[in-house]
Amino acid sequence: MLIRPFVAPDLARVLDLTVDTFGPFFEESFRPLVGDRIYANQAGDWRADYHREVPALHDPEQHRFVAVAELGTVIAGYIAWNVDPQRRNGCVTHVAVSAAHRRLHLGTALCGHAFDAMRALGAEVVQIGTGGDAFHAPARALYESLGCTPMPLVTYYRQL
Repeated sequence: MLIRPFVAPDLARVLDLTVDTFGPFFEESFRPLVGDRIYANQAGDWRADYHREVPALHDPEQHRFVAVAELGTVIAGYIAWNVDPQRRNGCVTHVAVSAAHRRLHLGTALCGHAFDAMRALGAEVVQIGTGGDAFHAPARALYESLGCTPMPLVTYYRQL
């Protein structure tokens, strides 16, 4: 496995990987949980949202970074993070590993890579978050295995 910095030709694969990874959450977890009206309001255009969001994840001048994990010639996963050098904080914003490459410790390697990069930029603390639902259980297990301390938060939705 090779973990390397994102380059512009990676964008299409990273977008596909994002949609493939998080699509089941939106369609099979979030939508049934909150109902169609709240889903439409909060996430009804999630694919387009990712197509706007993902291209802006890598902007080193703004302390935003993406690294991809390659297995052979295939991008099997990626991680995105940012650093606030003045506050000495880092934040992982996205971790995605293709379904075909899960359970190979790519998430662990990607997080280790990002943690090292944040440390090199002066970060002393990293924030990494995920959902409390069943879909996100593997992410919670990963982050806890990396020594991250969970801080339970609850978000409520209500149709008006």
